[in-house]
Amino acid sequence: MKKDIELKRGWILAALMLTMMLAAMDSTIVSTAIPQIVGDLGGFTKFSWVFSIYLLAQVVTIPIYGKLADIFGRKKVLIFGIIIFLLGSVACAFSWNISSLIIFRGIQGLGAGSIMATVNTIAGDIYSVEERAKIQGYLSSMWGISAIIGPAIGGALAEYISWHWIFLINIPIGILSVFFLFKYFKEEVSSQNPVIDYKGALLMLLLLSLLFIYLLESGQSWAWLSPIGIVLPLMIVLLGIWTYWVEKKAKEPIMPLSVWKNKTLAFTNLAMAGMGIVMMGPETFLPTFAQASLGYGPIISGFILASMSIGWPVASALSGKIYLRIGFRETSLLGAFLVLFACIGFLVIPHPQPIELLITDQVLIGAGFGFLSTPALVGIQSMVPWQQRGVVTSSNIFARNLGQSLGATIVGAIFNNSFLQQMHHAPSGFTLSTKDIMSTLHDKTLSLDITTFVKNTINHSMHNVYWGLLIFTLIIIYFLYHVPHRSPKDHSFIDL
Repeated sequence: MKKDIELKRGWILAALMLTMMLAAMDSTIVSTAIPQIVGDLGGFTKFSWVFSIYLLAQVVTIPIYGKLADIFGRKKVLIFGIIIFLLGSVACAFSWNISSLIIFRGIQGLGAGSIMATVNTIAGDIYSVEERAKIQGYLSSMWGISAIIGPAIGGALAEYISWHWIFLINIPIGILSVFFLFKYFKEEVSSQNPVIDYKGALLMLLLLSLLFIYLLESGQSWAWLSPIGIVLPLMIVLLGIWTYWVEKKAKEPIMPLSVWKNKTLAFTNLAMAGMGIVMMGPETFLPTFAQASLGYGPIISGFILASMSIGWPVASALSGKIYLRIGFRETSLLGAFLVLFACIGFLVIPHPQPIELLITDQVLIGAGFGFLSTPALVGIQSMVPWQQRGVVTSSNIFARNLGQSLGATIVGAIFNNSFLQQMHHAPSGFTLSTKDIMSTLHDKTLSLDITTFVKNTINHSMHNVYWGLLIFTLIIIYFLYHVPHRSPKDHSFIDL
C-alpha cells in the first residue's frame, strides 16, 4: 500500500515538474527567437510587450487562482490553467502579426498564473513538512534547467526549423502533465456551495494590472513625471482603497486581509518581495556586464547567469535538514546572510573579474535564495489547513513576483543613473546612452582610452547595482528578524 502511494506521488511530482517547466522555460525559449519572430511578423517597437503581457497576465491572476484552488480544488484549477496555457501556445504559433502574438501571449500568461499558484500548493498537500524541502529542490531545479536548455532549444528551433515550434513544443509536455494528473492525482474537495468574491476578484485584477503596467512602462513608454506618470499612481491608490473596503466586507475574500495582518505571513511575504527585487540584479544586468565590461561571448555570459541555478535547488533540498533542527525563520535568515555575503563578494572581486570567481559568487547567491525561499514557503504552508493553503502559497509566490517587477525598475534606475552620471566625465566629445553600449564597444574605430572608459563605467555602474542589492538584502534580514520563531514540530494552525 505504502509503495503504491509512493508510486502515485512520484507520477504526480513528475506532472508538477513538467508543468513548472512549461512556465519556467517559456520566457527563456522565446527570448532567443525574438529576432526571427520580429523579422517575420514585424513590429520591432512592440516586441517588449511579448514579454510584458505574459508577466502581467501571469502575476495578476496568481492570488485569484490561489483562492479558487481552495474553493474548487487544486486539480481542477491546475488542469484548467494548463489547458489555457496550451491553447495560448497554439494560438501564438499561428500569430499573423505582432499584435496578435501579444494578445495570445496574454492568454498564455493567464494559464501560467494557475501553474504558479497551484504547483507549490499541491506539493504542500501531498508531502509532509519533512519532505517538502527536497521536493521544492526538484521544482526549483526546473528553473535552472530551463535557464540552460531554454535558450539553446529556442535558438535551434528558430534557426533550423521555425520559430512557430518554440510554442508548439509545449503541447506534448502539457498533454503528458494533464494525463499524469488525471490518472494519479486524487483529492477530496468539500461539496458545500462555494461563495466566490466576483467583485473583489475584478477589482484586484484591475488594481494589479494598473500597478504592473505602471511598473513595466514608466520611464519607457512615458516619463515618470509626465501627466500619465502622475495620474496612474493616483488611480492605483484610489482603486487600492476601494479594493480594501470590498475585501474587508466580503464573506470569502479573494485575498483575506488576515494574510497581511498576521505577523508571520506579512513579514515572510515582505521578505519574499525583497528577494524578488534582489533576484533582478544579476538577471537583468549580469550577462550585459559580462559581455560589455569583461568581453565574454553570449554563451559564456549566459552560463555565468545560469550558475545561480546550481546553488538554488541544492540549497533548497538541503534546507529541510536544517529547518527541522533550527526552525523556518532561522534557516531563511541563513539564506539571507548568504545572499548578503554574495553581494559583498561581488563588490570585493577585483576588476576585470575572473570568470571562476563570478561563477562562484553566482552559485553562492543561488544557494542563498534556496535557503531563503524554501523554508519561508514551507513554514507558512505548515501554519494553515488545506482550505487556506492555496491562498497563503499564492500570496508568497505573488509577493516574490511583485518584487521582481519592482526590482527590474529599481536596478534599471540604479544602473542607468550611475552610468549617465559618469558620462559627465567622459573624454571630450564622446557621448553614449545605455542603449548603445554593445554597438559602441564593437566599434573598431574607437580609441583604447574610450573603450577602457566605457568598460570601467559599466563596471562602476554594476558595483552600484550590487550596493543597492546589499541594502535590500539588509531589509530582507530586518523583515525576517520580525517573523516569530516557529518550530517545525509545531503543527497548530492559525485561523485566517
